[in-house]
Amino acid sequence: MTNTKMKAARVAHGLTQAELADLIGVTRQTIGAIEKGDYNPTIQLCRSICRALDQTLNDLFWED
Repeated sequence: MTNTKMKAARVAHGLTQAELADLIGVTRQTIGAIEKGDYNPTIQLCRSICRALDQTLNDLFWED
């Protein structure tokens, strides 16, 4: 399942996948894989993404 919420939050912050990856210390490919639903991030990585995008875990990773 794609993570459109994460992608929308990233774009709203004006960040590319590479810029977000640099902020949290992962590769651009990791961010792309999370957004495409090809990679299930650890809770620690989810929290780092949320902090970087000023979002909560529920905002970005809870399925509707």
